[in-house]
Amino acid sequence: MDFDYTPEHTQLRKAVREFALSELAPHVAQWDEEQIFPLEAIKKAGALGYMGAIFPEHLGGSGLSYIEYSIIIEELARVDPSVALIVAAHTSLCANHIFIAGTDEQKRLYIPKLAAAEWIGCWSLTEPEAGSDAAGTRSSAVRDGDCWVLNGGKTFTTNAHYAQICVAMAVTDRTASQHGISAFIIPTDTPGFRTGKKENKLGMRASATGEVIFTDCRLPSSQLLGKEGEGFIDSLRVLDGGRISIAALAVGVAQGAYDAALKYSKQRRQFGRPISEFQAIQHKLADMATDIDAARLLTYRAAHMKDQGARVTKEAAMAKLFASERAVRICDQAVQIHGGYGFIKDYPVEKFYRDVKLCTIGEGTSEIQRLVIARQLLKSG
Repeated sequence: MDFDYTPEHTQLRKAVREFALSELAPHVAQWDEEQIFPLEAIKKAGALGYMGAIFPEHLGGSGLSYIEYSIIIEELARVDPSVALIVAAHTSLCANHIFIAGTDEQKRLYIPKLAAAEWIGCWSLTEPEAGSDAAGTRSSAVRDGDCWVLNGGKTFTTNAHYAQICVAMAVTDRTASQHGISAFIIPTDTPGFRTGKKENKLGMRASATGEVIFTDCRLPSSQLLGKEGEGFIDSLRVLDGGRISIAALAVGVAQGAYDAALKYSKQRRQFGRPISEFQAIQHKLADMATDIDAARLLTYRAAHMKDQGARVTKEAAMAKLFASERAVRICDQAVQIHGGYGFIKDYPVEKFYRDVKLCTIGEGTSEIQRLVIARQLLKSG
């Protein structure tokens, strides 16, 4: 077993950190306060290859590993979790679903423009009555000659209002349960497709989240993604990789909060000395640093296994569960170390505290992760 980063890993981390500090850090507070989608920064990330990290070079991607992709997400989240979420949803969900299940023609048509961020992608699975129970999908797609006609709507779709491509699931056979849901590639300028309400969120406020609505949205049969009836099954494969990216995002948020707390503890003086000299603060910092290392190791194990072609359903769920829940605790402790200043927007831990909670909800709640893990354990046992 080798726990060392390669020189390429180290150089990539340095490059992404420099990008985040120069292109994101000066604007984080404004983007958050005004809910500004950082399109210009996303385009720059595309030009650097971050939006197509995991796709092969012949499709316009960077040909990077999941380890390297995790480094990118982590370093972006360390500065602005909203940007990391935009990149993760675009790459791990929308573009990756096309890469995993698409035809050669679909890959050639969509992946290069998504990888370059010429197009932004969104992925629509969740509905008002179908969250964790995604098999309860009500949106439908009905054949009409050589076309499919979609009706229904989705909620909590990241990037919805800025996307040119939407991958969405709809029921094509009500009698087949999970095997009756199909996936479709929908250009967002298709008649009958529109975005609805843009959510006003607790955190990740620079990342646009909202509804997409289908009203007699007519698609040629070529827009079916994967086999008919296998859209939900393919979605589970997509989510395995997506959960690695959310775990990496949680690690990045936790690292950013820890960095801020460590710096503050050395500067803040009480009773004539820095608070970092008090044992109570030292214990908090020790626990935070240990949890970050453990979360990072779980995340990179899952990423390494993914790179080896192994199934990572259990490992990705474990990484996301542990990293997200510990990140919430770390951000809570970072605020506590700051005391009253941790509650003030002038300090970064306030935003990390609001942002991090989504990591325990998006791409499967913590409760769902435990269910996934338990099923894998019982199956293997």
